[in-house]
Amino acid sequence: MKANDVIKGPIITEKLDLAREKLRQYSFVVDKKATKHDIANAVTSQFKVTVTGVRTLIMRGKIKRVGMSMGQRSNFKKAFVTLKEGDKIELFEGGAV
Repeated sequence: MKANDVIKGPIITEKLDLAREKLRQYSFVVDKKATKHDIANAVTSQFKVTVTGVRTLIMRGKIKRVGMSMGQRSNFKKAFVTLKEGDKIELFEGGAV
């Protein structure tokens, strides 16, 4: 898998901001077929950092209702990437993703 195809974008929430500051963890939406090795290689090549750990999970799409009709949002894969101490990814200033 190509590195550009693996990472689809960052996930930015207040809870994950704390994880970035304290634990050096960054979260990304990734391709459903990507393995942990693919994700680690993609982050390393795109951001020039050292990855120490990768955790992944599949987020199930929420069921939504509009009037009488029901639907479901798409499922997606989320990855939590832990970086080596001292490494950092600039998500805003550098326009990384």
